[in-house]
Amino acid sequence: MPTALVTGSAGFIGFHIANQLLQEGWRVIGIDSLSDYYDLSLKNAREALLLEHEGYRSVHEKIEAPNILNTLFDEEKPDYVVHLAAQPGVRGSIDNPRPYLQSNINGTFELLEAARHCPPKHMLLASTSSIFGANEKMPYAETDKADQQMSFYAATKKATESIAHSYSHLYGLPITMFRFFTVYGPWGRPDMAMFKFTKATLSGDPIDVYNNGNMKRDFTFIDDLNKAIRLLMDVIPLQTGSAKESKYDSLSSVAPFRIVNIGNSQPVDLIDFIKAVELATGKTAKLNLLPMQPGDVVATWADTTLLKQLTGFSASTSVVDGVKKFVDWYRSYYGL
Repeated sequence: MPTALVTGSAGFIGFHIANQLLQEGWRVIGIDSLSDYYDLSLKNAREALLLEHEGYRSVHEKIEAPNILNTLFDEEKPDYVVHLAAQPGVRGSIDNPRPYLQSNINGTFELLEAARHCPPKHMLLASTSSIFGANEKMPYAETDKADQQMSFYAATKKATESIAHSYSHLYGLPITMFRFFTVYGPWGRPDMAMFKFTKATLSGDPIDVYNNGNMKRDFTFIDDLNKAIRLLMDVIPLQTGSAKESKYDSLSSVAPFRIVNIGNSQPVDLIDFIKAVELATGKTAKLNLLPMQPGDVVATWADTTLLKQLTGFSASTSVVDGVKKFVDWYRSYYGL
């Protein structure tokens, strides 16, 4: 079976894709620094499940550390790379930007440097819907301009797209960038809305609701995201000069490089998302209405036509079903 290198393997999304590959019989090399950005016990619990598989190798290092990834590529020669390690969060990048520079930009640089000396069959690198920034045209398509980022986090992810494209062009590395849209689900991060809303509602504490609740998000359930990533692993961008799938295709004209949105393609009002939390918990949420936060955007909405054309897959999990699955996991994990 193939070998995959998954960066950020103890993180929310990294854990899910690594677990999926291990269940299919793959060998997975997981690298994660186990940073203390949020509760380490959650990361350790995720990794403990991965370590139950014989095919899993765990490496605890920062991807931006010089020569760490070079050594891993030399030792393991991965067939596929799924790059999910990053410093996440819009607000954190405003308060403390340096880790975002180091992990997101320097870490991606180290990964690409290692890959050009030992090229895998396909590299899949995570980006974000935040890169669309001030764009007002919706739904967001991969071919739309994305030049007005509104947070340093978004700017670092946009930079990684440009850097990856240059390496793809110069060294022929097949690269797919995927842009995530508000992912949620079991094993999610404590700093994300789903986790915060559930915790606060169950404990009777108020929920901070920004822009007085006048926000829309294209909430994407983790199982749908995981399936999309797995399918895209087998859709390797072709070499320069290949024909595009359609007018929606973002395939570069000068590199085996493509950008793909992964979202639910059904934006939901934030208030309706909170109502789904109330339904799943059986409790009424207390709302602390607040103004818009710096760096945030009012709405996100993914055009997922290209994902459907490439893989035949469209996300199908409703917010009501997805939120219930998270709340059930939360209660089970914390013994509530």
